[in-house]
Amino acid sequence: MATSERNIAVIGCGYWGKNLVRNFHELGVLACIHDPSPEQAKTIAEQYKVEALSFEDIIQNSKIDGVAIAAPAILHAELCQKAIAAGKDVFVEKPIALTMDSAKKLQTLAEENNRILMVGHLLQYHPVYRRMAEIVSEGAIGKIKYVQSNRMSFGKVRNEEDVLWSFAPHDISMILGLCSDNVKSITATGQTVHGENHADIATLEIEFENDIKSQINVNWLSPYKQQKLTVIGTKGMLVFDDTLPWEEKLVLTEYEADKEKSPPVAVKKDAQAITVGFAEPLKQECLHFLECIEQRITPRTNSVEAINVLKILTEAEKQLKRKHKSMSEKSDIFVHETSYVDDGADIGKGAKIWHFSHILPQTKIGESVVIGQNCMIGPDVTVGNRCKIQNNVSLYKGVTLEDDVFCGPSCVFTNVNNPRAAIERKNEFRTTNVRKGTTIGANATIVCGHELGEYSFIAAGAVVTNDVPNHAMMAGVPAKQIGWMSHAGAKLGDDLVCPIEGRRYRKAQNGLEEILETSKKSA
Repeated sequence: MATSERNIAVIGCGYWGKNLVRNFHELGVLACIHDPSPEQAKTIAEQYKVEALSFEDIIQNSKIDGVAIAAPAILHAELCQKAIAAGKDVFVEKPIALTMDSAKKLQTLAEENNRILMVGHLLQYHPVYRRMAEIVSEGAIGKIKYVQSNRMSFGKVRNEEDVLWSFAPHDISMILGLCSDNVKSITATGQTVHGENHADIATLEIEFENDIKSQINVNWLSPYKQQKLTVIGTKGMLVFDDTLPWEEKLVLTEYEADKEKSPPVAVKKDAQAITVGFAEPLKQECLHFLECIEQRITPRTNSVEAINVLKILTEAEKQLKRKHKSMSEKSDIFVHETSYVDDGADIGKGAKIWHFSHILPQTKIGESVVIGQNCMIGPDVTVGNRCKIQNNVSLYKGVTLEDDVFCGPSCVFTNVNNPRAAIERKNEFRTTNVRKGTTIGANATIVCGHELGEYSFIAAGAVVTNDVPNHAMMAGVPAKQIGWMSHAGAKLGDDLVCPIEGRRYRKAQNGLEEILETSKKSA
């Protein structure tokens, strides 16, 4: 089935590479192959009656027009760079590279050398997906509002990459092709079941600037195989289910919203299967590569498209690492999956970080610290050991908590005395030092530039505008001292003896100091 006079070499003849070998052979353009395993190279070469050559011999061979690379992802950038520099057009399986820097260098190199650089996002060449994209562009389902892709199976668990890198690139590519707009936000969550460093189950949410939202669910430990892409528009829905027989893979369901009812009710019409002519997706992809070589046209899945996919994967991986970094490195740390721990943050043993909280870079969290819901800490903030930070508390740059500090729900810290939204005042941040054992009540406000002494006690709703002595009890707006508090949190009488522990205190230059420690009173 000869379609071209071009000569193509396949680099890598393993699990997926042998499919490329077969297709280029059937197209009559397979010239030679390379595989690092001599036994595999010999077997494939004999099967297809071609030479097995070294990679260097292939790229230096002037008769070879293009190379198709199906090597491990870690080698993609290096092999592509060498092939392009040697004057070859390149088809490389996904991903184009493992880093944005490497991918952009390949893009520049291909442009400077006028070489084709095509990336194997296979489903872009699937006839059913192509028909789905046409129906969407024709407006048959109205304006796209939501896209969901599920790619799940049970089988090979990889140790070299997480499930997002392995399963999600094709789905990201398809969704980018359908939504055709800039990405507004990316959210990734995942779960490790086997091993320590890679997610086996993951969900990726992508929101676009045109308000389309999408979700990708990937899982290589699912008991049921799924390869389903669903597009929901204002007038209908399209479902591409690649596990079904060819004639059933694409289904269109139109609907109308009965807005006279409260709430509105969607009325569904009969679903209809969309007829799509059969063609093997991989063969269509290989044909497109040959067409690009012969006509010198830009591939459908070119370096720009591949970099956009890589950008999403890279950001998703960062989020997964933030959320699982502490648990993978220190098994006694808990970070809820909805929270973020940025690179550069240091989390102590036994710490717990609950829902929707964010720990920024260069922040140090001590051991056995408990951080509640919806907290923001950092950057450059230090939290001592055994502190408890309740819900809705933000600790900004300039705030330091020593050991055993309690921050009640929604208490407030500031770091600039005279803020203006339009005026940058980061060089005017003032420090706030909260000394060991201090308690800050709910909804209290600590104005920046002051020190809260050891074991001081700030009542709920108080507004602190001055330094606070050791063991002082403060209340009111502005806060004034109304008494003294012991280590155990008991209000002291005139004798300055703790009614709980029996500790004795005396007045000192900066508040109270303990003068005698006795055993705890018996109950």
